[in-house]
Amino acid sequence: MATGPSFPHPGGIAWRFAANVFIGSTFVWVVLREFEGVSPIWAIAAMVASTDPQMDVATRMIRSRIVNVFVGALVGLAFMLFGSFTELMLPFALVATVLISSYVVRIPTMWRQAPITAALVIASGLSKQSTSAGIEVALLKVAEVIFGCIVGFVVSWMVSRLWPLPESSGPATVAPAKK
Repeated sequence: MATGPSFPHPGGIAWRFAANVFIGSTFVWVVLREFEGVSPIWAIAAMVASTDPQMDVATRMIRSRIVNVFVGALVGLAFMLFGSFTELMLPFALVATVLISSYVVRIPTMWRQAPITAALVIASGLSKQSTSAGIEVALLKVAEVIFGCIVGFVVSWMVSRLWPLPESSGPATVAPAKK
């Protein structure tokens, strides 16, 4: 069982990761280009961050990423709705998000996704110069990220079923010392 991210490792695991990324990015691009006003870029970035050749790692990544996306989205939306609608709200929202992630949520994997999402939400609002238009754009961006996460996980699962890794492909594990 893997204990950390499985990349970079040469051999089968690198090829499996490459296959995951190819399949996932192609699927995300083809699906999202059909929707007007939607960009596949955030979804592809989320897909790459959520996929892994080893399912235990992919499971931990998607769980962590989705929890932290929701934390960042909620904090960003709260600041947009209840804060002053200025550029100064961004650093305060990021500080709040980091502290909530550190002291309340406490999921170390992908924790930086929370302030990144808060920044994405607030920047979307500021770029529209309207709270309601900003919220609409922000929610669309968050949906793109969630879609990419789900695609990354599903692709990881499908490829792991079709192309199982040999036991020796994972990161080396250290045997416990004998007493």
